[in-house]
Parts: sequence; structure tokens; C-alpha cells
Amino acid sequence: MEENDTENRVNFITCVKWVKKGVAKSQPEKVQLSKAELVQVIKATKKKLRVTNEENAQGESSAQDEFNLENYDEQDEGTAEALGISSLADLQNNEEENFSESDDSDKEDEVIKPNDNLILVGHVEGDASSLEVYIYNEEEESLYVHHDILLPAFPLCFEWLDYEPNAPKGSYCAIGSMTPIIQVWDLDIINCIEPAFNLGRAASIKKNRPHVGHKDAVLTLAWNKTYEHVLASGSVDKTILLWDLENKTPSTTISAFKDKVQCMQWHKLEAQTLLAGSSDKKAKIFDCRNPETHQTWKINGEVETLVWNPLQPFSFFAGSDTGNLQYFDCRKGQVWAVEAHEKEVTGLVVSPQCPGLLVTSSPDGTIKIWDYTENEATFVFEKDFSLGTVQCLDLSPDLPFVIAAGGDNKSNNFLVHDLRNIDVVKHKFGDRQLEELVAESTEESMNTD
Repeated sequence: MEENDTENRVNFITCVKWVKKGVAKSQPEKVQLSKAELVQVIKATKKKLRVTNEENAQGESSAQDEFNLENYDEQDEGTAEALGISSLADLQNNEEENFSESDDSDKEDEVIKPNDNLILVGHVEGDASSLEVYIYNEEEESLYVHHDILLPAFPLCFEWLDYEPNAPKGSYCAIGSMTPIIQVWDLDIINCIEPAFNLGRAASIKKNRPHVGHKDAVLTLAWNKTYEHVLASGSVDKTILLWDLENKTPSTTISAFKDKVQCMQWHKLEAQTLLAGSSDKKAKIFDCRNPETHQTWKINGEVETLVWNPLQPFSFFAGSDTGNLQYFDCRKGQVWAVEAHEKEVTGLVVSPQCPGLLVTSSPDGTIKIWDYTENEATFVFEKDFSLGTVQCLDLSPDLPFVIAAGGDNKSNNFLVHDLRNIDVVKHKFGDRQLEELVAESTEESMNTD
């Protein structure tokens, strides 16, 4: 590739997600194919590509396929397109010459320690999309990519979960992308070439197969930690689906919004309560036992991000595309609002341990720290970390002041930072008594109408 082409390649981070300590296997399984097995995979892939291309050439386009879902027809069956390895078809017939033996000299780095955090990073470089699994160890001050997974589509959101049907608890990443299909990958396997399972399926007239799931890109995912078989997904198609992971089908469809659903979060204490926001400038709270009944709040712009206040069970924050940050009490309505950024609020995290600590990010290039109360939010500090357009932000579940963020600066697009290294932040929050989030149901339930 020429130097100019390399310089012009896109290279940015789309999403980040921390994984708490102690949930990953200490020694992940490693898929190792012999040369002969790999050659067989390539030959089988070539055959599938030929068959698929012949079927597509003979098939007629369907008026029902409004979203061009035939492109995803074989995605859930593990074809080369779904694996992102269609270029293997270009290899010559003497496939064995394309591979050589290699030794494994980094065994120590592959071990995941009990005090390691994982950080899941969506990375787009050129035409390639990948899930990079970083290891972060605060005590050792280490940060490196443990392994990565090649993805078939541009990743838009991640959600960690420990649930797979008919399997012991593990460590998985559900991925929403530009396609309607949600892929769930096993993070405890290195070099895996297909997801553990998929949620959703394209219709196929040729195979008399009905459509299942969303009809457009999946923008947000939320796993219910109490009802572990439930995963919520929000889409450009304006719907929220509640997936029953036992049978991998949607059990409930919520169609209460008039535009794309961009963000969601389950309530920490009331497991049936889902907070969701849309581009129709509305935030809604659903009791998923009866989702037709819900509360609605008007937001100052398209809702980009939402988060419950982990220390006040009846309150939530909302960030909009106008840069506004708003705080709501479900029983009273809006409590306060501030103009947080010049552009949309792409990241919004609230510490469950340090009272008052709130962090926001925006494509304006800044990450801002706020000190909030039930009555107001006070600006503390802002910093441009030279990430370019800041696309995503997340806070460690174990380390109250450590954030991860991603942007589009080709030479500096990913950051992990301890906010205590900023003097004004350390002075403001350093002496506060850290709290633990109590994981039990609230006695009072939210009123819905």
C-alpha cells in the first residue's frame, strides 16, 4: 500500500466497555488449526462463496426485503462474509504454501490475573472492523491488547454478559452493528472465527425462512443482570426488542418511539424497569411487565445517552445532541440542566462509588468532569486528550476514577486515564467517602402512568 493511502485510511474507536475483574478465564482457550485444517476451511469457504454467488445471481429481489436483508442471508450460518474472510477466496490452489509454523512465546501475557480488568474496544481501521480485548492492570500500570476478534460489520455498541443458553457462566460480548443481526462472542476463546450465537435472522424466500429480530442497525444493548436470560436491544427501526436468550428469539417488542432508539439502561434495583432514549427527543421509562404503560420526558434535543443515578434510585441523567445535560427525578420531572458541550454528549458516566462524580465527553474534543448534587451540577475541569472527535466513554466498575475513551485521531485514538492524576479533580473528590452500591430491591416502586 502506498504511503498516502495509509495516511488517508480511517482509524477510530467506535465504542468501549469495561469488564469487571474476576469474570474472565485466567487461561482462555486457544483455537489452533493445523495447516491441513486451515486449508480445509479455505476450501470450504471458497465452495460456500461460489454457491452463495450462484444463488444470488439466480434469485430475484424481493419487495419485502426493504432493508436489503438478503445480504445477511447466510450471516448466521458462518459463511466467509460473516467471518470477514472473504478475501481467502483469492488464495491460489496451493494453499499450504500460504502458511508457516510459528511458536507461541507470549504465554505469560495470555494469562488473565484476578486483578486484571478487560476493556472491550471497537476499532475500525480502513475496511476492517474488530473487537480488541485489552488488559488493564492498575497495580502493574500495564495496558495491552490481549487478543482481538475480526468483525463482519461496523460495531456500534457493546454489552458484556455472562450468559449463554445451556452453558455454564462465561464471559461474552454482545455486539450491535450496522446490520440487524446481534452477534455474541465468547471472550474466553482466542482466535475464534465465529460468534457463540446470533440474535436475529434475515428472511429468505428461497429457504421459506421468516425474518426474526430487527430490520435495521442496532444502536444500543442492555443486559438484565437479574433476569439473566433477557437482553434488550434498540434499533434504527424505532423498536426495542427484549430477547429471550434461552431460545434466542424476541419475547417482547416495544414500539413506543417515533425515531431511532439510541440508548438504554436497566434499573439497578428494579429489574423490570428499563430507561430508554430516542432521536424523537423523548426519554421513557418502561415497566417491562406491561410496556404499554410508561413515563415520558421531553429532552432538549435528540437523546444521545442516558444513565440512571446509581446512588439515587428515582433519578436519571440525559445527554442530547445539542450538548445539553439534564437531570430528572422520576417523581418530579426535570431538576436541573446545563449546557455541557458545544456538540452532542457522546459519553456520560456517573460513579457508583464516589458521590457527585460525573464525566461527559463530546465530539468537541473535550472530556469534562462535573460535581453534581440533587439540585445542581458544578463544572470542575475539562481536558482535551488529543483523541480528536471523542466517540465513546466508559468508567471502570472496579476503579472509581479510571476512565476509558475513544476518538478518531489516527495516531492517538484510545485512552485509559486515572482522573486522580488531575490535581483539581483529586482535590475535589479525593477525600470523599466511597460508597458501595447495594444490590437489592427498593421498597418503593416507581409510579407509571
